[in-house]
Amino acid sequence: MEPKNWYKLLDTDQLLTPCLLVYPDRIRKNIERMIEIAGDPSRLRPHIKTHKTGEIIHMQMELGINQFKCATIAEAELLGSCNARDVLLAMQPVGYNIVRLFNLIESFPKTRFSTLVDDPQILEQLNKEAAKRDINLHIYLDLNTGMNRTGIIPGEKALELYRLVWEAKNLEADGLHAYDGHIRNTDFEERKIVCKKAFESVEKLKADIENSGMSVNHIIAGGSPSFPVHALNPEVITSPGTTLLWDARYEALFPEMKMLTAAVLYSRVISKPAPNIICLDLGHKALAPEMPFPRVELLGVENCKQVSQSEEHLVLECTETNNLDVGDAVYAIPMHICPTVAKYRNLITVVNSKVTGTWEVAARDHQITI
Repeated sequence: MEPKNWYKLLDTDQLLTPCLLVYPDRIRKNIERMIEIAGDPSRLRPHIKTHKTGEIIHMQMELGINQFKCATIAEAELLGSCNARDVLLAMQPVGYNIVRLFNLIESFPKTRFSTLVDDPQILEQLNKEAAKRDINLHIYLDLNTGMNRTGIIPGEKALELYRLVWEAKNLEADGLHAYDGHIRNTDFEERKIVCKKAFESVEKLKADIENSGMSVNHIIAGGSPSFPVHALNPEVITSPGTTLLWDARYEALFPEMKMLTAAVLYSRVISKPAPNIICLDLGHKALAPEMPFPRVELLGVENCKQVSQSEEHLVLECTETNNLDVGDAVYAIPMHICPTVAKYRNLITVVNSKVTGTWEVAARDHQITI
């Protein structure tokens, strides 16, 4: 049983608000829990989009994880600078990002980079650039298994596209990638049924590929919600991301995963402009605004409803305002941690209720150097 006030700091006089606190001991426990669910570090390819931070990458590497997934060239560059062994850019590169990808490969020769493809024209552009640079680029076919965000629907067109990768002189077909972030059934048994049903098309495509004389080296599947389901399939490499820091939304939806919240916003009351109204300094610039209210879980604050948010302000309507005075500290867990992290240049590390330093969110922008 964890202490009730595990998130609180002993000394906050010099701490700027708003800021984002992270708890390395809890992050490490989350990584250990990820490995426990997967069964082995080799079955994990964690996404770094949640934290974008070198220290967390190194923490995972220390525990035996050596393959990663990312969404941007900047995140891929961060992984290269951390000497990550294997990096998947899980966003089909288009436009100048194709050039940047190959610049990245040339800049970090010790890291094996791969990317996704779901379109034959992009495949042709990648093959052309690879030939120009005399590089063999590793490719995963990105599959749409129901989320309708990216990917090609498994079937004849997907089989033909895989064949084009297979036959391309400067491309190496590594396997299949399927992200099923739309599957969020709160009941694990229901989630398992829905997830396995969506995955049937991936398994059929794999069989069709192999029956056509080609091979599928790896299948990378799932995000955090479907991670425990895919972990039951020994043929799948899992790719959770939010599990590193966790958040209030996933804690409410998936408590059976037993992850620990490891990131907390530190805020202050900046005004009490009317009876029963309290304003915090947690505006759009400090807290991801894309979720419906509530956008945070307020810790130790009761009888307050989040009613509005603007650039610098989060307004609460409370049945009793006397509990909080202007200047008082308020701790809050984001409902969606991933875009909230990207709003901060540095994370404030906390150990045993004391601030111990900062970690740079090194890949928060879309470009580092490449």
